[in-house]
Amino acid sequence: MKISVILGHPRPGSFNHAIARTAVETLRKNGHQVFFHDLYSESFDPLLPAGEIPRNASLDPVVSRHCEEVSRAEGIIIVHPNWWGQPPAVLKGWVDRVIRPGAAYEFLEGDSGEGVPHGLLKARAALVFNTADTPPEREARVFGDPLETIWKNCIFGLCGVTKFYRRTFSVIVTSTLEERREWLSEVESAVSRYFPAS
Repeated sequence: MKISVILGHPRPGSFNHAIARTAVETLRKNGHQVFFHDLYSESFDPLLPAGEIPRNASLDPVVSRHCEEVSRAEGIIIVHPNWWGQPPAVLKGWVDRVIRPGAAYEFLEGDSGEGVPHGLLKARAALVFNTADTPPEREARVFGDPLETIWKNCIFGLCGVTKFYRRTFSVIVTSTLEERREWLSEVESAVSRYFPAS
């Protein structure tokens, strides 16, 4: 299977990097082809220019490659920290530029854009791994877990990916080495469950 793995964290050596590395290694061990992008290290430009908005716009070659990879992917894994209940700006910009009409969704004939999009992504499943410094009880009680809504409903559900798994690891700032090892084992297990050896 072709699996797209997208990492959005600015600091090399972060636990997000360890999660992404574990996911990529597990996928390769299971015999899958991996499209891996560390958006910060690749200096992905998150700004959506006006000229890219139309469906048939001429795209930057980097964006075009991302669109092609994600549209061909049979699975997608996203890794990022929870910042203000949202992905980091570079990842939000990746969504703006790559999860676009014609690549990830379309409006049905006769619909001028005011209706419900039809998903085009071929991915059998999407996995999202987050890190946070907010305890999960407080996240749910006070903030309502907006990342679940963003990724499950607003992005992947809209684009046709119905099998969805998300796991938040917290509290990162006070976590022990042993906890982090256990969490990485969880990542490996989840990746193998959704994308087993071929």
